[in-house]
Amino acid sequence: MVIGSGGSGKSTLSRKLGEITGIPVIHLDSLYWQPGWVEPDKEEWRDTMAREIERPSWIMDGNFGGTREMRMRAADTVIFLDLPRWLCMLRVLKRRLTHTGETRPDMAEGCPEKVDLKFLAWVWTYKRRSGRRVLEELSAMPHKRLIRLRTRHEVAAFLEDPYAYKAG
Repeated sequence: MVIGSGGSGKSTLSRKLGEITGIPVIHLDSLYWQPGWVEPDKEEWRDTMAREIERPSWIMDGNFGGTREMRMRAADTVIFLDLPRWLCMLRVLKRRLTHTGETRPDMAEGCPEKVDLKFLAWVWTYKRRSGRRVLEELSAMPHKRLIRLRTRHEVAAFLEDPYAYKAG
């Protein structure tokens, strides 16, 4: 399970991990959003997640707090991309420019790239709000392998050998 702020590199890391390991990658954004950025019914979303976590193996990227704990319990490893917010903001803005008027490969069809003030505020405050909750939830699951990556260098070192990586 790969979680972190918008712009932290969840989709990129997941895709690379999938290539290295051969494990199928599930981008939650592509499952969650319906064309035109329409959200699914909460019950429908929980049912979708219950089905997805029953797969024999997966790499799943995305936040979606309402189902995060369910996914954490099903995962053997949680990778928390805890990168600096300035870097996440820069990447979000770069992504917006790169994909103007088009849908990213890891996003649902009919959801062209957009950035609004609500999303930027979420990215800016992620570490203080969501990041704290993630770490609190994980502290209640000490048997999970937690890999907390705080820099681009740590992400690169992890990708060199994800199975043997020891967080410093």
